[in-house]
Amino acid sequence: MTAVWERAGDAAEVHALLRACDAHQAERSGTAAPDRSLATTEALVRLGAVHLLRSDGRAVAMFTLTTAPRPEPATDDYPPASNPVYLSRLAVAPDLLADGTLMGVRCVRKAVQLAGGTGADALRAEANPDLVNTRAMLADLGFEQHGPVHADETGRRYVRLQRTLRPGEKPR
Repeated sequence: MTAVWERAGDAAEVHALLRACDAHQAERSGTAAPDRSLATTEALVRLGAVHLLRSDGRAVAMFTLTTAPRPEPATDDYPPASNPVYLSRLAVAPDLLADGTLMGVRCVRKAVQLAGGTGADALRAEANPDLVNTRAMLADLGFEQHGPVHADETGRRYVRLQRTLRPGEKPR
């Protein structure tokens, strides 16, 4: 399998992968899938913030990397950082998740590499605490939880995670 990273150009393709992964994870965890906005996906694709892993022409994994957190009330959960970058919308094709793929690991390692290349000193993310495998993967890759479990207006739960980045550091 030949896999190549690219900046996503097709918002509909990205959105379909994201929603399929969300539905798969919701079914496995017994939690509600997030309500994703196509308009947000389109904006993130236009910004060049969506990184897509394509294998044999098929979109198999993706993530978004931005310099701004998602809009919400500010909290003091994260430790101080002078130049944080935000990882979000991590998604892997459901058939690959079912096979125990390491595509999620590849996504996070790529995010660490890209964030470090911008001079970021921290990579921040939010994760559903009920997605046990995702949380374990992020912990194995150096992310630590900061603050309590939160719930948004829909009742979806999330935790804030951060991985400190050091100049010249290679992803684990």
